[in-house]
Amino acid sequence: MKIGIIGAGHIGSTLARHFVRIGHDVVISNSRGPDTLAGLVEEIGGGLRPVTAREAAEYGQVVVVAIPYGRHKELPTDALKDKLVIDTCNYYAERDGHDPELDDDSTTSSEKIRAHTDANLVKAFNAIHWRNLRDRGRNKGEAGRLAIPVSGTDTEAKAVVAGLIRDIGFDPVDAGDIGHGGRSHQPGSRLYGAELSAEETNDLIRAGATA
Repeated sequence: MKIGIIGAGHIGSTLARHFVRIGHDVVISNSRGPDTLAGLVEEIGGGLRPVTAREAAEYGQVVVVAIPYGRHKELPTDALKDKLVIDTCNYYAERDGHDPELDDDSTTSSEKIRAHTDANLVKAFNAIHWRNLRDRGRNKGEAGRLAIPVSGTDTEAKAVVAGLIRDIGFDPVDAGDIGHGGRSHQPGSRLYGAELSAEETNDLIRAGATA
């Protein structure tokens, strides 16, 4: 699969490493330009290529957005329209600036990114600490395998993302749509940052993990 990654911080670079390892064709971008990614690309290897954000969006059959939420309006919206986009972003008012609609919980950051890009958006990888994402992948059935909640409105798109999650050593758990479901694994929820199994994650979702 061709995967474009926009954002080369902890989550973006860790996902690039995983996806290259399992055989996908991956390109990665950041806000400073491809030349600044030479060291990361050399370190990861496996055919990873540095590109611009627009090139990553155009290249990927799946595009990972791993940038601060406050910069989502810089995304190349025309290149992301109708694409399967994995949103890893979280809203932090102190970093991103206050967004009244998010502050009063009338919508979610994922819904706003979807509205801005018109992408087929799936929220995932936002609730796991990047070190756990880097280090704690396990074979299926192995003790200690962590769950990663996934939310979105398109069943087929969620299935694609779930497959990627399984392939890198974690268990996907369907949290629902990106509205109510997304709230269950955004900052402040009981699932955010939790180190739980799939069964424990399902239990929390059923119990109302936003509490």
